[in-house]
Amino acid sequence: MSLTDHVYSSGFKLNYIVEGNGTPTIVVGSSLYYSRTFSKNLRNSLKLVFVDHRGFSPHNDCKDTSMYQLNLLVDDIELVRKELGFDKIIVIGHSGHAFMALEYAKKYQAHVSHLVMMCVGPNYSHEGHEAAQRYLNDSVCPERKAALAKNLSRLSQEMEARPEKAFITYCLLMGPKSWFDYNYDATKLWEGVEVNMAMFDYVWGEVFRNIDITENLDKLLSPVLLALGRYDYLVPPPYMWERVRDKFNNLTIRIFEKSSHAPQFEEPELFDKELFEWLRNN
Repeated sequence: MSLTDHVYSSGFKLNYIVEGNGTPTIVVGSSLYYSRTFSKNLRNSLKLVFVDHRGFSPHNDCKDTSMYQLNLLVDDIELVRKELGFDKIIVIGHSGHAFMALEYAKKYQAHVSHLVMMCVGPNYSHEGHEAAQRYLNDSVCPERKAALAKNLSRLSQEMEARPEKAFITYCLLMGPKSWFDYNYDATKLWEGVEVNMAMFDYVWGEVFRNIDITENLDKLLSPVLLALGRYDYLVPPPYMWERVRDKFNNLTIRIFEKSSHAPQFEEPELFDKELFEWLRNN
């Protein structure tokens, strides 16, 4: 079963795609991008709902950052849950969207059975970015570094040429930081995706930089799976989690050895196996 529909929230059109059968599972982010990165196999056991947030709302030219407060983005997820009539859900957030999923699970605890966070650090602070850069510098992979240097030389010119696509351009040219196969071209994954840069600049640049995920974390009783990629140089490295991991009531960490920033796409069989095993045991 596949269904494409939308809800409106404060004038923002939020598209969602529903695919598969089984436990209701909301994946936060871009409905188009994320529906392309999770395996067909998952659809046999989970009813996956891929939901746009306001930054991916089509034809959105709103620059008012008050419309992108984290609590509003979280409430939009709840709007979709209610719209679809789900009681309990699994909620999944990848990269910065993991923060949205986490805050949703804290606020709407009664409706969250499990939380999956993927490819994210405890925050996106200056310290975290520096640690990610050191992690890359310390690694012995000259070909990856050469590919990145080549892409970086094009970055500012290409972002300036198409400012409305700056976020996608950045993601594509950061391929050597975000794919195990550092030459992988992710263009097709981003096809048709629209981005509001005011939202991303504010939420990724300020909100996630300053976020304190330990706030109210003691109230989160749902089990949490944190999936990380060994070769992920886009976000702070796995060791950054050591200082906060014990503040979770029930946290399982899995590091995928042949993945970078997308283990669900790069090692789909292993990712699915680990996910289902964790769901069975929790």
